[in-house]
Amino acid sequence: MAISNVAGVSESTFEAAQERFRIAAQEYDEDFETVLQSAIGMVDETNALHNQAESAMMQFALGESENTHDLLIAQSKANISLQYTVAVKDKILEAYREIMQMQI
Repeated sequence: MAISNVAGVSESTFEAAQERFRIAAQEYDEDFETVLQSAIGMVDETNALHNQAESAMMQFALGESENTHDLLIAQSKANISLQYTVAVKDKILEAYREIMQMQI
């Protein structure tokens, strides 16, 4: 059965709309993938900063480093990165909950 018989719409108009929908869906998938990869990268960066802070703490405790400023800077970077990562996670969960509560 032709689409024009069902809705009074030409087949070329329907095909053009289908193509626009396919392109929009592909762009959405790419955007979601970009956001997901960014979030994973942020977690990896936070983990690396935490490991650097632990390393600086161990060096200071063992007497290999006497510079307290480097230790404080490493700890501050790790703390700020962790706070930022947790804030982003909270916003993602909030958005997820809001989407799940939407009525269709």
